[in-house]
Amino acid sequence: MYKHNVAIIFGGCSPEYDISLKSAFGVISHINKDKYEPIMLGITRKGEWYLFTGAVEKINDDTWHNQHDCIKAIISPDCETKGIIVFGIDGIQTIKLDAAMPIMHGKNGEDGTIQGLLTLAGIPVIGCNILSSALCMDKDRAHKLAKAAGVRVAKSFIIKSELEYMQAVPLAESLGYPLFVKPVKAGSSFGITKVACKDDLLKAIILAFEYDNEVIIEENICGFEVGCAVIGSTNPTVGEIDEIELTEGFFDYKEKYNLESSSIHVPARIPIHKADEIKETAKVLYKALGCSGFARVDMFLTPEGDIVFNEINTIPGFTAFSRFPNMLKATGMTFEQIVNEIIAINL
Repeated sequence: MYKHNVAIIFGGCSPEYDISLKSAFGVISHINKDKYEPIMLGITRKGEWYLFTGAVEKINDDTWHNQHDCIKAIISPDCETKGIIVFGIDGIQTIKLDAAMPIMHGKNGEDGTIQGLLTLAGIPVIGCNILSSALCMDKDRAHKLAKAAGVRVAKSFIIKSELEYMQAVPLAESLGYPLFVKPVKAGSSFGITKVACKDDLLKAIILAFEYDNEVIIEENICGFEVGCAVIGSTNPTVGEIDEIELTEGFFDYKEKYNLESSSIHVPARIPIHKADEIKETAKVLYKALGCSGFARVDMFLTPEGDIVFNEINTIPGFTAFSRFPNMLKATGMTFEQIVNEIIAINL
């Protein structure tokens, strides 16, 4: 039986490099190797590309980048090549690809950048396309499209320079404290601050600008976060809803990967009719932002029962503890089934 060559692309010049490695390990460890040949393509923190041929465990513990397991390689933008150019000791070789699955969270991976290169090369992308990836990464534009689709969003405004701080102060006052200051385009809650008072606003703005050239200041939504794992395109499948229970603060980077003062409940502890409404809202948002393949749709549920859009993660985590696979596992799917169904959509 023909085995499809599927590139799993990991790492990259992003603050989320470490999480990318662990997610890639999860995908590669559960791929059906009778049907697919995983071509492991790693990118270092400096942006160097390598074909990785070693044990997958080395990706998980970040020892993959070494002279024994790595060969210089790049994706060719030439549609005739439709694959990887490998610069080996015996000369230049090519590896044809049937598809590629970027497992690169955040900047350069989840924002349409790598999807653009793959599309230019004529290589099918497993996951959201260029436009959808870029829109979902942009919190401001994603919220505008969600609102246009009839879904409530948090009140917010944008600043494009730290020099706009004085203009931001009265606008922040109108939103009310506490509020959130976020980079417009960043993932895993990097650069996000929950601001309790005016005195902390400038510090939060400065931090957010370390991660992007635009900052969004957003009202605090009372309630709790719920998420939906979605697979498919025209008729997407939605997993069980999860619920994030917080005892303090917000679901920041530390909480997402350590759960020190929070818990995740799957399924969410909400009435069935509300769960069904959230699932339908997730489908509306998924389609409104042009998603395909897979994504995680995050929303808030207020004490009054209102559903408020938060964001869509077009490349959610794929670790054993990640929300996306665990929501689908709750429907009876195994990790292997999740990975292989996502790949099969694009082949």
